[in-house]
Amino acid sequence: MSENSDDLVSGDAILRMTADIVAAYIINNAIASERVPEAISTVFASLSGLREMTREGPAKPQKPAVPIRRSVTPDYIICLEDGKKMKLLKRHLRAVFGLSPEEYRAKWNLPVDYPMVAANYAKRRAAFAKKFGLGLKTGRQGKRGRRRKPLL
Repeated sequence: MSENSDDLVSGDAILRMTADIVAAYIINNAIASERVPEAISTVFASLSGLREMTREGPAKPQKPAVPIRRSVTPDYIICLEDGKKMKLLKRHLRAVFGLSPEEYRAKWNLPVDYPMVAANYAKRRAAFAKKFGLGLKTGRQGKRGRRRKPLL
């Protein structure tokens, strides 16, 4: 075999691979004869598309939507992937890009302590939690748990 990648994915090689894939599919699956040409063209197009992707080479490094220094503000954090202003970045990253905070930080070479929540939003949430006494340890019987004297 040649070291040249063009030889490895030439038109003849793609035709052979297409024939092998379609033949294996037909042997293992019931398919109407009029659908065979469609299967061949679909597989051939897929393999040809892969060849074009290999010719383009590796993907260029992605550029952040905004400069990293400007991505953190007191009221919001700007997503480096798409430039959206978010109060909570973690959920957006998972839902839209399938990234965890660790993967996001690694991708953009961010420090471990890079925030995923806007500072002012975190302060408001903390004040709200303190107002309602969340996180405080209560005694065995809290304010609401006091026993009343029996009525009789």
